[in-house]
Amino acid sequence: MIESSKATAAKGKLLYGMVGGGEGAFIGDVHRKTAAFDGKCALTAGAFSRDFSATQRTGAALGLDEDRLYPDFETMAREESARENGIDFAVIAAPNYAHYDAAKAFLANGIHVVCEKPLTFTAQQAEDLKQLAAERRLLLCVMYSYSGYPMLHQARAMVRAGEIGDVLMVMGEYPQDWLIEVIEGESRQAAWRTDPAMAGVSNCTGDIGSHIENTAAFVTGLKIKRLLAKLDIVGADRTLDTNSCVLLEFENGASGMYWSSQVAVGNDNALQLRVYGTKGSVEWEQEFPNVMRFTRAGEPTQTLNRGHGYLSPEAASRLPSGHSEGYFEAFSNIYSRFADALLKLKSGAALDDADLDFPNVDDGIEGVKFIHACVESSKNDSQWVTL
Repeated sequence: MIESSKATAAKGKLLYGMVGGGEGAFIGDVHRKTAAFDGKCALTAGAFSRDFSATQRTGAALGLDEDRLYPDFETMAREESARENGIDFAVIAAPNYAHYDAAKAFLANGIHVVCEKPLTFTAQQAEDLKQLAAERRLLLCVMYSYSGYPMLHQARAMVRAGEIGDVLMVMGEYPQDWLIEVIEGESRQAAWRTDPAMAGVSNCTGDIGSHIENTAAFVTGLKIKRLLAKLDIVGADRTLDTNSCVLLEFENGASGMYWSSQVAVGNDNALQLRVYGTKGSVEWEQEFPNVMRFTRAGEPTQTLNRGHGYLSPEAASRLPSGHSEGYFEAFSNIYSRFADALLKLKSGAALDDADLDFPNVDDGIEGVKFIHACVESSKNDSQWVTL
């Protein structure tokens, strides 16, 4: 059983603080909006920037009390932990370099964590966080947001039920084109992602290739046995990859091919997953998330639509069929599951596997291992690397 002793200020609502996600940040705003969707979570504290004046401006814009704004995450973790009405969990929405230290600070102070991916710079750091969370009996959610889409839950349910047979081949791609030009001087998002000090050992593979890895693992349940990768650096003076091609072998003998790119002209955010088995296949595209294609061998392809009664209960929707659900709803689905688990935990009840159906520290560890294996393979003339 996982336990927690901290009390919330209001029954049925969780209080949280945010690290990063201040002025000009895309993902911080997404976290704030989607955490608020179901009225289960309230933003109460923040260390939104390394510049405290920027944190104060963000806090004022969000209507937070001045005494719940902090110059750094270490101070926030320590002081919020000491408050009777302190935060229940912290959201780490800062660039990659801060993930480990921030998550560690909150866990060490008895505060649950939701962290952006990739979880850490190294696999050992991720393992350290897993151990710390287990010792303190705390929840650690890693925000692989696409696993919140209902039709990916449908795909997972069908694969688990054997409807496509044994998995033979997994094809994933995630092309974008926003870094085809060198825009680091005008875009903060581009600047930190292409800076090894802030992003880590990889840009493209770490930023979006890791989403392919997680989405494929979520749907198929397969573990990667080994991979080989070729990472390309496109753009003057860049040192991190902007294009990535990966071949994979899974523990069950299945094969895979993952392609991620930030320089694929004509693509916006085209994450796609195709899983082929001995009896059929499932296919899903992020830009058209409310539908999934399912084919049984020898039969016409079916288009399954979100919100219909013929779907698995796992593919629960917020809206009736025909009313599109998208990125914000998927994000909020993960927050809702995390909040329900934490509220149940705080009531003193034990959690089961169904309660913990959100991306966790083990998913984070696998993601970091995947990134490093791709970088290692590419640096060694695309040799096979065993995970």
